[in-house]
Amino acid sequence: MLSGEPLTYLSTIAIFLVSLSVHEYAHAWMAYRYGDDTAARMGRMTLNPIAHISLFGTIILPLIAHFGWAKPVPVNFAVLTRGQMFRVALAGPAANLLMAAGLAAAFHLFHLQAVPSLGNFVLLAILFNLILAVFNLIPVPPLDGSRMVYAQLRSEQAINAYRRFSQYGLFILIAFLFFGGFRILVWPVVGLLYTLLALPLPALTLDDISAQPQAEL
Repeated sequence: MLSGEPLTYLSTIAIFLVSLSVHEYAHAWMAYRYGDDTAARMGRMTLNPIAHISLFGTIILPLIAHFGWAKPVPVNFAVLTRGQMFRVALAGPAANLLMAAGLAAAFHLFHLQAVPSLGNFVLLAILFNLILAVFNLIPVPPLDGSRMVYAQLRSEQAINAYRRFSQYGLFILIAFLFFGGFRILVWPVVGLLYTLLALPLPALTLDDISAQPQAEL
């Protein structure tokens, strides 16, 4: 993958790791705010990407599907109320959306379109953060959306059904990616949000990256 545009690909890797770190830090910070210091004690309440790397989600999956996720931040949901559980789960996607909005504001305010290299870097960062936010809101375990749904469940029957469903969550998620769910569901929402931010397309999009032969990875 590095042959041809090494700086661009290194930039996307850096953006990917920083965006994941912001996402996981937000979960840890929100949990800590509600009295759960589990992540802080385990060194996960940090923006250091190394602390959040997952062998499968951060290293293996991106090589296969050109996407991935970080190691989930440990949260002791037993000490949280349902409302707090919901907000801890929402914190990660919300942080990515806020980061995307802040970068979009900077792009417009400082007229970064006139600085192609920096402008493209910022546009890619916005795109990555929107993707992380939308993808993680899908209600399939282990994504944040599933935890937000769980926080709304009240009946024992519904909770037990969720727990049974969560046993197969990772397999469902892999099937979702394999059968084009990302293109069908995630991309349209990301595209809508990106359009609302009134941004030009970056010179290199994730579709361009995905089009690269696997042998170049």
